[in-house]
Amino acid sequence: MSEVKLPSGKLPAAFLRELLAGAAAPSADVRLPPTIGEDAGVIDVPAGALIAATDPITLTGKDVGAHAAIINANDVAVMGARPRWFLAVVLLPLGTLESDVRALFDAMHAALKNLNVTLVGGHTEITDAVNQPIVVGQMMGLREDGEFVPTGGLSAGDAVVQVGRSPIEGAAVLAAEAADAIRDLPDDIQRAAQNAIQEPGISVVDAALRATELGALAMHDPTEGGLSAGLHELAEASSVALLVDDSAVQWFEPGRQICEVLDLNPWGVLASGTLLAGFSASTAESACKQLNDDGFSATIIATAADGRGVRLLGGAELVRFERDELSRLLET
Repeated sequence: MSEVKLPSGKLPAAFLRELLAGAAAPSADVRLPPTIGEDAGVIDVPAGALIAATDPITLTGKDVGAHAAIINANDVAVMGARPRWFLAVVLLPLGTLESDVRALFDAMHAALKNLNVTLVGGHTEITDAVNQPIVVGQMMGLREDGEFVPTGGLSAGDAVVQVGRSPIEGAAVLAAEAADAIRDLPDDIQRAAQNAIQEPGISVVDAALRATELGALAMHDPTEGGLSAGLHELAEASSVALLVDDSAVQWFEPGRQICEVLDLNPWGVLASGTLLAGFSASTAESACKQLNDDGFSATIIATAADGRGVRLLGGAELVRFERDELSRLLET
């Protein structure tokens, strides 16, 4: 039998599920082991529940230090914990200048300061194994009450709230990596995409912590594979089906327009900056209103039901992007 050559991007969910099934049984102090769709692991410690997450920044070489801090903070916050401690593995290509490294660390320090997170360790290396800067971040937080909010916390009848528009991070990466291809778009659209990391921003920490206070039953931070992959991961982790009202989805218009020009599907483009939060049917409307009153743009976009998969209101299945549309574009 011939070997299957894997494309760039995340491993296919079915293959990853197979790989994770081969892990040894977790020790008794592991509350949440590696699971498809879950953003972080949870470990019992004497002080409470330690939330630990790791993610690399690989699709762009721009602002990777700040990206790594924010993306990993999101993964801890959506588990209902405030991010507190960060480690970074920084891999740099041959020929990297000292000024480039200073800029990377300055941006990372600034992002961590804004998040009130402490850098506690890591590793830096110049290596011919990479051709652009890569930062692999590890973030930790602590819930002293021992609780956490999983991705897989939905039940039939619950509602899913989208907080923040999509694709924000995708727009910023495309503006940096495909600038020539979008030069005919209006200047204000290009500027908005270029500045998307700062405004509206890709952090969901404050939104996730507020959603936790409002009683969120499940939360997820869509990243690679976009909003579609995030919804599928939320459904799979919760063992429910999701029915999505696509007319209620909040799109980041500069990102949507760039996707149209580049013939990309915005459902499958990097979606950091968007939070998916599940609430019971009885609290979803009030939670959504409170989030909007607090300055977070929120809409109810889906309901959970018995079954599997993700479908639109019209009945069509929402395609699952095993591979981010950005990977497909950048590879060509």
